[in-house]
Amino acid sequence: MKKTTIFYSLILFVFGFTTMSAQAKFEKEKAAINTMLDNFNVAAAKADYKTYFDFFAEESTFIGTDATEVWNKSQFMEYAKPHFDKNKTWNFTSLQRNIYFTNDGKIAWFDELLDTQMKICRGSGVLEKINGIWKVKQYVLSMTIPNDIVDKVVDEKAVIEDALIEKLK
Repeated sequence: MKKTTIFYSLILFVFGFTTMSAQAKFEKEKAAINTMLDNFNVAAAKADYKTYFDFFAEESTFIGTDATEVWNKSQFMEYAKPHFDKNKTWNFTSLQRNIYFTNDGKIAWFDELLDTQMKICRGSGVLEKINGIWKVKQYVLSMTIPNDIVDKVVDEKAVIEDALIEKLK
């Protein structure tokens, strides 16, 4: 009986240690991602074109607030270049952020509420650790719309988006 108890205690200890180590690893990665995303936002605010786009993986996608804004990295760079050149970029500050990981810790995804010139927006995305560095694989920027004014917003955008819906059908 004592051997069984010692054996199970050892198993629980090893399992618990492994689980704690994995959690600790993700906490370290979460801190690294928080820093990375904050620096990503600062680079945009400072109109630091090279630093900002270095945060994106070579094969990545940016999805903007307009239904027509779905760009690969080079397309987004081309769109953004004039804004960066004129120092007329965006200044986003995270208000709240959630970060999640795959079991192997190689992929992370996040969602965050952002304080922006458009008021509260939601940023979300997928990150991949490439050569030891977290890179943006996909970023999605969405405007939030309070439920109380959804009908007004839909009325306002209907003419523009009805035409786009017809074009996309």
